[in-house]
Amino acid sequence: MLSVFEFVLLGLASFRLTRLIVRDYIMEWLRRPFFTVEVITNDDGDEEEWMEPKGFIGEGLSCQWCVGVWSAMIMLFFYIIVPYGEWLVLVLALAGLQSMIYAWTNRL
Repeated sequence: MLSVFEFVLLGLASFRLTRLIVRDYIMEWLRRPFFTVEVITNDDGDEEEWMEPKGFIGEGLSCQWCVGVWSAMIMLFFYIIVPYGEWLVLVLALAGLQSMIYAWTNRL
């Protein structure tokens, strides 16, 4: 059974991995084949990109709840099975905590 510390650690790591896959620019290469990109002009005359998911995988990659389940399983796998996988979990957990602190302080 996991301790409370391990549970929180895995939760933060899963949060960060989910955010990487669903939202962050660095993983756009992974999402782009499963999205249709439309350029639209808004009321101010500025062009904006609108990304529409294509098919089952596109819908899944745009859903934080769907990706979150897989991210949690991946983090648990790395933490329990992969030798030195706990280091990846720790790095992602620290990055997740850092992003939460940044978002919180950015609102002040």
